[in-house]
Amino acid sequence: MPLKPPQTDPQSDTPAQSDASSRWLRLLMPSVSDLLFAALLLGFSCGALGRLLLRDGGTGWHIRNGQLILQTHSITRVDPFSATMSGQAWYAWEWLYDVLIATIHHSLGLNGVVFYTAAIMAATFVLVFHFAMRRGGSLPITLFMLVLSLGASAVHFLARPHVVSWLFTAIWFELLDSASFAAEPGKARRVFFLPLLMLLWVNLHGGFLLGFALLAVYLVGSGIEYLTSPDRREAVGTWLKRLGLVSVLSLVASFVNAYGYKLHLHIYRYLSDRFLMDHVNEFQSPDFHGVAQQCFVVMLLVTIAALASARRKVPLTHLLVILLAAYSGLYASRNLPVASMLLTLIVAPLLSETVAKGAENSEILLWLRSLFSWLHGFGMRMEKLELHLEGHVWMVLVFAVGLWACMHGGRIGSEQLFNAYFDDKQFPVEAAAVIAERNIREPIFCPDQWGGYLIYRLYPQTKVLVDDRHDLYGSHFFEDYEKVMFAQTGWNKVLEQTQANWVLVQKSSALETMLEQTPGWKLIHGDGTAALFHHEM
Repeated sequence: MPLKPPQTDPQSDTPAQSDASSRWLRLLMPSVSDLLFAALLLGFSCGALGRLLLRDGGTGWHIRNGQLILQTHSITRVDPFSATMSGQAWYAWEWLYDVLIATIHHSLGLNGVVFYTAAIMAATFVLVFHFAMRRGGSLPITLFMLVLSLGASAVHFLARPHVVSWLFTAIWFELLDSASFAAEPGKARRVFFLPLLMLLWVNLHGGFLLGFALLAVYLVGSGIEYLTSPDRREAVGTWLKRLGLVSVLSLVASFVNAYGYKLHLHIYRYLSDRFLMDHVNEFQSPDFHGVAQQCFVVMLLVTIAALASARRKVPLTHLLVILLAAYSGLYASRNLPVASMLLTLIVAPLLSETVAKGAENSEILLWLRSLFSWLHGFGMRMEKLELHLEGHVWMVLVFAVGLWACMHGGRIGSEQLFNAYFDDKQFPVEAAAVIAERNIREPIFCPDQWGGYLIYRLYPQTKVLVDDRHDLYGSHFFEDYEKVMFAQTGWNKVLEQTQANWVLVQKSSALETMLEQTPGWKLIHGDGTAALFHHEM
């Protein structure tokens, strides 16, 4: 008896079911952005690299200031932490960040502070990657530029409010550039989000000034386009009017802060103080012997090569942004992250277009044309897949797992995923414990980079005489401060004037040697990191 053929269900592979399967695939399959976010989030927050985010003591006073604001229900306006500047006007212009970080610290401890910072950083670089690809960057080239950007930014991987400025810079540039006169009509109104963004930015970090620098660049560039391109004058003129209105609204929004116009005056005085700009490390020009600085140099070289080989006219505004990024990165180390991100957003699409054209150019060497062809083909396939995947479930899942671990002491089961703390090889952890045990209430003189940590550990029982809020203390104070730290002539008179009876210094420093040899100073505690001295009357 012949076997009957297997029965088939005519409804088993309908177009509707195929579409449903395809949609589930798009939702659940991890994209490069998902994998990048997961790698960066876990990489920045887990293990030793996570502790690197706490290598700046200023994180400590940000946490304590946020707690003070939450306790008093008022924004701090006079200094509460320093015996030197007690009662003096203090512009805590990052107050909103302080409140956020203090809330996170209260619920999740230092693990939460590091995880929050890592999430902001990961989201920023993923957005830069996504924006660059949307602008025409191929995946291999965009990823290459992003890796260089990560390398250049490593110099400032810290749990501080500047990471919020990184995120806002990427979003600000994308909104501004995508709404320009050459953009699609439907995107033109995006620029009106900028004043709303400024309302937040001005209360989170002083980097809001970069937003105005970019507005100025686009105003100048578009103004030149208006004067030199009569055929496009009507479109450019409309854009200039819109951009001018947005600039005015953004300026007005920047005055909606806790200190009004006085904040702008204070920042101007701070940034125009030549002594501070020449002596604060982060405002000094990069030392190109470092890996991060060398990554930025490579980015500049790639930018020059991309501009030289460009097959189309590069918009003037993009050229001006490149100049702004190059100058700011070469001027101060603290600008390397945002400068490298801006270069990635502009150069990755430009270089990708050059590679695509090179794959079709019969005048170049065969091996080079083959390489360009492979890069272009691989990039096109990956770009199509990357932009087709839309779920980003893995981003949410990885973030949720990390948040759950923070809520359980950094653990997932028996595994310690997060373990954030201030490293006792960089901070006076043992000495701070001794100060707390002895219940020392007198102010303590210490290196400025330790002041924030001591505020975190000892406030309000013990105050410091100096910390890293350089704009608060001013150049005159830090001129005297350097005399003490480098044991220069008159160092002891400065300590007498500040009534510093307790001095905490780095082990094996010049000041430690001088204190050991000076009558009246007694070593109370010493360890591998710090030495605590007391002046006996």
